[in-house]
Amino acid sequence: MPDTLTGPATSTGARTSGSPAAAPRDAARRSPATGRLSRARRAGIYLGLLAASGFAVLPLLWGLSTSLKPESTVLATPVRWIPEHLTLENYEAVLFHSQIPLNLLNSVIVSVVTVLVTLVIAVPAAYSAARYRFRGKAGLLFFILMTSMVPGIAVLVPLYYLAVKLGVYDTYVVMIVIYSAWQVPTIVWILRGFFESIPVEIEEAGRVDGMSAAGAFLRLVLPLAKPGLGAAAIITFVYVWNDYLIASTFVSDPDLRLISVGLYTYLTQYGTVWGQLTAAVMVTLLPMIIAFVLFERRLVAGLSAGASKG
Repeated sequence: MPDTLTGPATSTGARTSGSPAAAPRDAARRSPATGRLSRARRAGIYLGLLAASGFAVLPLLWGLSTSLKPESTVLATPVRWIPEHLTLENYEAVLFHSQIPLNLLNSVIVSVVTVLVTLVIAVPAAYSAARYRFRGKAGLLFFILMTSMVPGIAVLVPLYYLAVKLGVYDTYVVMIVIYSAWQVPTIVWILRGFFESIPVEIEEAGRVDGMSAAGAFLRLVLPLAKPGLGAAAIITFVYVWNDYLIASTFVSDPDLRLISVGLYTYLTQYGTVWGQLTAAVMVTLLPMIIAFVLFERRLVAGLSAGASKG
């Protein structure tokens, strides 16, 4: 039987490749003009990526250059990319004579706790949406997604009122709760697509071996979902780290400010301290760079799975 099925398929493939209609396509595919067009297209793509990378990196390089200049030469002309006199006085002022280290610590605490709270809520919800069928599932998922589209400024005043009335204004708690609530819908949809990419047969095999549903989820599914969890963690962490609206609205105590608010202390009515500001920005970027370097593969894998499913 296998020989019988394979034989006609092979002969059909031979007739197709040798047919007159297929010959022009094969010739066009191998033509020099097509090859030159393909190479030109690739070159255009690479040039576009190079231009986009330069557009993104040049401001960072300029900030690094400015942070290494004495304050008296920051606005000097002609402009120099490489400082004539390198100095670390701006970094010394930022790290040892300002509240930037405390702001960094606050941001790390709020970001890490928000990531944990978001994953604790979003992982079971995403798994349930991926594995179980129930009435109203599509409508519920759409409603969850729709809540993430509400602009933060639209609910800022009610949230502020509730924070004051509940006595959580000027605390870590109010920021963590709001950040988690805003990130859960997005993370649910990302992780739902990733859980759908994991074969359900793996869990069924675990159930056959005597595992409970929770045991199969914790011991079989979660280890396979590490790329998706890493992507969700990075997305949430970056969102909290870069946010200014919530951090500036719900905290007025200088000792509780996040780094996004702390940077604005260098913008005063008397002018901008460019050297120290750019040094603080460089210090602020360091945790983000480290996080992306460590979790790059998981971030790409998690986003790809989440985008291709659901």
